[in-house]
Amino acid sequence: MDYKQYDIVIVNLEPTIGSEIKKTRPYVIVSPDEMNKYLRTITITPITSQSKAYPTRVQIQLEEKTNWVVIDQIRTIDKSRVLKSISKLNYDEITQVKNIIRETFVD
Repeated sequence: MDYKQYDIVIVNLEPTIGSEIKKTRPYVIVSPDEMNKYLRTITITPITSQSKAYPTRVQIQLEEKTNWVVIDQIRTIDKSRVLKSISKLNYDEITQVKNIIRETFVD
């Protein structure tokens, strides 16, 4: 599978521990394409349909439903956990995700 930044993929993260987001669910790949091509890992952030308007969440539309990209739960996984690719963020969603990542982890 070809892993591209801002693709939405289905990932199985069982087992999880504590407050980690659980189960098989959609995630956004946030690692850059250069890393995705050569490493056996990718960096992802989960998508949830149950959220409040936290400052570290980006609202998106997925399968015609409102969902949130959960920037505060970014993690790196082995590519073998990815089951399939289902979509991609649009330009506005990508811009928002970049801004929240920058604001949360850089500034």
